[in-house]
Amino acid sequence: MADKPIVSVIVPHFLGEVLLTCLEFLYARTCGVSFEVIVADDRPYDDGSLQRAQARFPGIRVVSVGGGKGMGAGCNRGLEAARGEYAMLLNNDVEVAEGWLQPLVAAMEADPRVGVCQPKVRSLRERAKFDYGGAAGGMMDMLGYTFCLGRLFETVEEDRGQYDRSQDIFWAVGGAMFLRMRCLRETGLMDEGFYMHMEEIDLCWRFHLVGYRAVSVPESVVYHYGGWSLDARAFRKAYLNHRNQLVMVLKNLSALSLAWVLPIRVLMELCTVLLGIVRRDWKRPAAALCGLCWVMFHPASILRRRRDAQRVRTVEDREVYRNVYRGVIGFRYFLGGVRKASDLYGGGDTD
Repeated sequence: MADKPIVSVIVPHFLGEVLLTCLEFLYARTCGVSFEVIVADDRPYDDGSLQRAQARFPGIRVVSVGGGKGMGAGCNRGLEAARGEYAMLLNNDVEVAEGWLQPLVAAMEADPRVGVCQPKVRSLRERAKFDYGGAAGGMMDMLGYTFCLGRLFETVEEDRGQYDRSQDIFWAVGGAMFLRMRCLRETGLMDEGFYMHMEEIDLCWRFHLVGYRAVSVPESVVYHYGGWSLDARAFRKAYLNHRNQLVMVLKNLSALSLAWVLPIRVLMELCTVLLGIVRRDWKRPAAALCGLCWVMFHPASILRRRRDAQRVRTVEDREVYRNVYRGVIGFRYFLGGVRKASDLYGGGDTD
């Protein structure tokens, strides 16, 4: 490898032997690009997994996070140590495909306005399907609700090439996010207050506030296991999703946009609570209610984080909203019967 790598691959690590498997595929299937590997050690206790990875791959660099500090903290410690022109944030439960890295570098070098991009992310459990979290790229609707090319709510599509044309997206999944390092000097790093979930979307939103593009790179493919650090059915995951989505909206929208979006969002959260009670599905309403309560009782934290986000802004919301779906995805899905993002975006043919 060159003395100064082009790409710093940052792998936040919590626990388990998945790290060794991830690194084996990473080194075997990465060619044509000089890179370094940084493991951000966030283990709450020593399970021996990091030592086994170092014995197998002595060239990896290790940075300490502190133990159980969360995804954002792990990514940030890795980014602070990175020496590359670009950085790849890669979950430890990801398997990269052959030749995965070169298309990402090429996408960045083709357009200096691209600040972040995402490979196609398929499921490691069902390889023909997209991954639930990132799929073919992250999108957002006009109220700040997120979805993916290839996944609307619980409907996950098979990869049939419907998103094989690169296009503008709103966010890249944190487990497979490719970043231009110099852009982070303008946007700042991840907001560690999220702990996990939505911190990557929040960061991408700031990229848009500064005027950078986010794009999908379907020529690059990775496979994600999913749910390794926090089970998808866990109450904590649902709570963090509800809380962090509200925080993200409060941070990044302009005051004018927030004046009409926030009341609708609060109303929809309350509807989620009522609907869950009617259905006797206690986890979802409790998670939504706890998320609302956290926001209500932490105004100082919200205001401080909003100031930090708005300080970097160079473009107005009308520019940011060019990258936003001009509708409400929940209405289209639950009332309109739309099950595929390709029905919203014409099969990925829009620029």
